[in-house]
Amino acid sequence: MKKVKSLPEMNIIGANIKEARQQAKLSQQLLSERLELLGIYICRGSISRIERGKRAVTDIEIDGIAKILNVSPNELFQWPGN
Repeated sequence: MKKVKSLPEMNIIGANIKEARQQAKLSQQLLSERLELLGIYICRGSISRIERGKRAVTDIEIDGIAKILNVSPNELFQWPGN
């Protein structure tokens, strides 16, 4: 499988994830640990890259992040950051 080429932005919801995470009062590390309990393995550094738009995020990851942050996946696409 070919690696996704690096673009200026790899996702459009990173800022919204960060905003929702901060509103939930979770650190990136705690979000990573809670995702692991769902079987979704994203290290703290990767969460940082997602939030900065430097890493793509899969649909399964979006679903898990939304569950932990207690928002719908659609909200992550419509959050004020976008």
